[in-house]
Amino acid sequence: MSNHEEHLDNFIQNLRSGNFYDAHEDLESLWFPRRFDESDEVKLIKGFINASVSFELHKKGKIEPSKKVWNNYLKYRDLVHSVNSPYLEKYHQIIKDIDIIKKSFIKI
Repeated sequence: MSNHEEHLDNFIQNLRSGNFYDAHEDLESLWFPRRFDESDEVKLIKGFINASVSFELHKKGKIEPSKKVWNNYLKYRDLVHSVNSPYLEKYHQIIKDIDIIKKSFIKI
């Protein structure tokens, strides 16, 4: 398993466990070194980070900031359709998990 895939798996596990701050940290280490890249994959990862931050803010009762960060996630989510990556299946799974979490307890 690659380092990239390990971080994605950890992100998924932390999302599913409600550990949104930790999920954010899992992807931050992938995104940060590449943050100036203009690739859609890097932007998509940034979007996943935004989703986990939005969930964490909501958990802390910070509803308006959570909505703003959620909108950033939405801006990047559809980039999954333009990404050519060996991790594409994982990215689709992450989007499904994010949608399930949002629908289950967050009304953003």
